[in-house]
Amino acid sequence: MVTLNRIYTKTGDDGTTALGTGERRPKYDLRIEAYGTVDETNAAIGVVRLHTHDMPEFDAMLGRIQNDLFDLGADLAVPEREGKAERLRVVASQVERLERDIDALNDKLAPLTSFVLPGGTPAAAYLHVARTICRRAERVMVELAARPGEPVGAAGIQYMNRLSDFLFVASRAANHIGAGDVLWVPGQNR
Repeated sequence: MVTLNRIYTKTGDDGTTALGTGERRPKYDLRIEAYGTVDETNAAIGVVRLHTHDMPEFDAMLGRIQNDLFDLGADLAVPEREGKAERLRVVASQVERLERDIDALNDKLAPLTSFVLPGGTPAAAYLHVARTICRRAERVMVELAARPGEPVGAAGIQYMNRLSDFLFVASRAANHIGAGDVLWVPGQNR
């Protein structure tokens, strides 16, 4: 359980922040960028949930994802090091649950005949915003993982890759099971 009695500590006033290991890094550090962008994804999903109260099963999926994203932030904040006790890590079963949720939503959708433009219902539009932030988080995580000495769990990267797929399929589901999708018409404005 986390207890936060004091919100400001003033320790970041020098432009650094602490990882979960206690190590201090500059606030522009790529690891900080990675878990910060995961947090941004989570906040965008919170905005989506303002529009999903009439869809309890769908809203529950989003709630589970928000919890998973906190797990991922904790995972990224404590890099794996040899000889250290394991901390909270995103695991394959979380990725697999997300895949099941994608399949459950996608089974109800008609096949696409074109690319989908972001829009439709408010929930769908915000899901597209969350999807693009999620893709950015994934890119930052992959870049971080490519750096020597900066381990990133494979399940975490897989989770973000699946999450962007989930958010796309969820946007179609939020658009009245795809009926309200805004389709791209190539060259329409020539």
